[in-house]
Amino acid sequence: MIYIIGITGTLGAGKGTMVEYLINQKGFSHYSVRNFLKETLLKHNQPLNRDNYTLCANQLREKYGPSYIIDCLYEKARLAGQNAVIESIRTPGEVNSLRQKGNFTLFAIDAEPEIRYQRIKQRDSETDRISYEEFLANESREMRSDDPHHQNIAQCMALADYKFLNNGSKEELFAQLEEVLKQMGL
Repeated sequence: MIYIIGITGTLGAGKGTMVEYLINQKGFSHYSVRNFLKETLLKHNQPLNRDNYTLCANQLREKYGPSYIIDCLYEKARLAGQNAVIESIRTPGEVNSLRQKGNFTLFAIDAEPEIRYQRIKQRDSETDRISYEEFLANESREMRSDDPHHQNIAQCMALADYKFLNNGSKEELFAQLEEVLKQMGL
């Protein structure tokens, strides 16, 4: 049986760090919503920034359904036939679709806002070069929505099978993760 783990969480909480651990320590394959959207934006000659990623995702969900992106990634993972991690789940419709497919577990990760902001400043990706105020505004916009096609990270986190608080070191996060994987039989 293959396992598919979805990861949701707040900006800068450590989703990518969890993914790295699952790939490097457990041999998982990785499927990224961000990379899916990046390919779409580049194909249409659009700049790579947080607003365009969000707009692109919302447009795809409105056109093809709230779980379209995740369903595409799940199918790739299923066909690969090995344990996989999908990063990052952002709508309850995505969670519901993945649950219906079976062999799916949702992890949620969070940390204090100040810690998360320092992390995004350190990673310095094209969407992370923002002020603390912009960081908080982006997060506020992505946390809740009544529209099923738009991001609702708070609801996704509430639906998680396992929740991780990542205010400490990578080693502390990895210890939490290893404990959960042990419970899952991985």
